[in-house]
Amino acid sequence: MEPLVILLCSTAISGIGGTGLGGLIGALLQKDSNRAVSLLLSFAAGVMLSIVCFDLLLSAIQTGASLWMVFLSVWVGIGLVFLLNAWIDRRANPEVAHIDKVHPKTADALDELIHSDHYQAHKKKNDRGWKLFLAGVVMACAIALHNVPEGMTIGASFANAGGTLTGSAWMLAVLIGLHNIPEGMAVSVPLIGGGMTKIRAVLVTAASGAPTVAGAFLGYLVGDLGPVGLAFSLCFASGAMLYVVFGEIVPQAVLLYRSKLPAFSVILGMMVGMLMIYG
Repeated sequence: MEPLVILLCSTAISGIGGTGLGGLIGALLQKDSNRAVSLLLSFAAGVMLSIVCFDLLLSAIQTGASLWMVFLSVWVGIGLVFLLNAWIDRRANPEVAHIDKVHPKTADALDELIHSDHYQAHKKKNDRGWKLFLAGVVMACAIALHNVPEGMTIGASFANAGGTLTGSAWMLAVLIGLHNIPEGMAVSVPLIGGGMTKIRAVLVTAASGAPTVAGAFLGYLVGDLGPVGLAFSLCFASGAMLYVVFGEIVPQAVLLYRSKLPAFSVILGMMVGMLMIYG
């Protein structure tokens, strides 16, 4: 089988399979546990952080790229995801009354993070046509902003290994799949609550993981252009992932379960990631 086909298939299992499994769990249980979701998210964030710092960025430096190029490329990844996320929030937040003086601007529920609450608000108002379609597009874009950088890290790692799935790429695929399970639950539960059939909700949720595959292809495509392209791909994907980890996953985990355990879970994830890379 062609190496690229292996990459895309494994990423599809991670992205589409992970969110689809979460959607199925949400459809069957129609509830989630904030504590379990928080600790799962924070642990996955810790391992992702470890892989970014101990593997991807070190690999970028080893390509011969200057430290300034590494620094700037990381910030390009951070800045682009931040600006796109801010644009989506600006479009969606005014239509859902959940941001006020006592509510943090950072989402404190997964449905707020991916704006499925925005879609649900339109459903409750019995909106049809363009408004409902636009709400669905906003939710899809919010999910893509999380999944594309995750896929890019797998694709960049794949390109760095010369077209083979190394241990770190497999670890990322597994971790991203685990991380997508609670995200899939957050998508399917409100869709079912809004009247969508369980089967359709699971299928829609699984489809929301497709941007991970696109991200993997993009990360590999840029990384395969040569040393400079590889360095940029590794650094851009690392920056985008750093924003997702520190700007969304970690705050989300802490708000879901307000205790010290999410912090310890992040540290545990970092240590486990280090053992997996160097062990």
